[in-house]
Amino acid sequence: MYRIDDYDFPLPEDRIAQHPHPERDRSRLMVLDRATGDLAHQRFDRLPELLRPQDVLVINDTQVVPARLTGRKDTGGRVEVLVLDYAGARGQALSGGTFVSDCLVRASKRPREGGRLFFGDELEAEVIACGDDTATLRFRFAGDVDAVFDRWGTVPLPPYIRRPADACDRESYQTVYASEKGAVAAPTAGLHFTRSLMEALRNKGVAIVRITLHVGYGTFLPVRVSDIRDHRMHAERFTVDPEAADVVAASRRREGRVVAVGTTCVRTLEFLADGKGGIRSGSGSCDLFIYPGHQFKVVDAMITNFHLPKSTLLMLVSAFAGFDAIRTAYREAVREGYRFFSYGDAMFIV
Repeated sequence: MYRIDDYDFPLPEDRIAQHPHPERDRSRLMVLDRATGDLAHQRFDRLPELLRPQDVLVINDTQVVPARLTGRKDTGGRVEVLVLDYAGARGQALSGGTFVSDCLVRASKRPREGGRLFFGDELEAEVIACGDDTATLRFRFAGDVDAVFDRWGTVPLPPYIRRPADACDRESYQTVYASEKGAVAAPTAGLHFTRSLMEALRNKGVAIVRITLHVGYGTFLPVRVSDIRDHRMHAERFTVDPEAADVVAASRRREGRVVAVGTTCVRTLEFLADGKGGIRSGSGSCDLFIYPGHQFKVVDAMITNFHLPKSTLLMLVSAFAGFDAIRTAYREAVREGYRFFSYGDAMFIV
């Protein structure tokens, strides 16, 4: 279970969701019992029936920003740029009209160092350093950085969604509780929630706790080593306030389950485990790589989507549910026509 090829599986192209479900909470939900290996097929809006009043649901309130820019080089050629650390860039930009960030760059010819890129009347960038696929750019802009990106940027849909982003994606590729700008990819397990569903959970007595982890593009980068134990995880910025940590600890004291919505919440909670069943509060960068053999200290159950072959996300759910159980569940999902990846269906692993 440590070979990268152990995490490969056949997936028909038509199982990769290219559009969201027309009703968020009507997507399918596979329920996997870790103790027995039993599988059940539900619909996501039945989630309140599956949670208990003493449970705490942990959600990631990061907000996806329109961080993909299309413009032109000073030589006239077309260029496409994706800002990889918008959260860090935003912190710089709030104190002045410039910021520096590493970016993915696509162009017919690699931009030269010292070259200038133009994305509209209010936004341009200078190439500081350039690699094969990425470049370090110094951006200059006029006005508020969020407003500038809202006007000139587009939603950075994942590479397996083989269509251009449209106006609808600005809403559908965003959780209904997103509030903290900084992600360049959505915490996709949260896309299934509606405001009415969250209200139903609160009415049942389920505590809902917000944490923030700004999802980076590294979540889509392939594992390039044959032994997954040699992989080094990308780092992502997080914030967990003391109130959230207190609610998690209180749930554990009353024997409630900590239910993490998505792999981003799982990694953050496990990264901040305090050794007593709870978590520390604070801000920083999380680079925890979870794969089979990890001993979970905080998370009791998780909601997640169906993930890419050979991905760190598939390795995480295999660590949580069991390698063989996930292989069986994924075969069942393919056979039963579940929709995969960001706009796809969901699993509830208990």
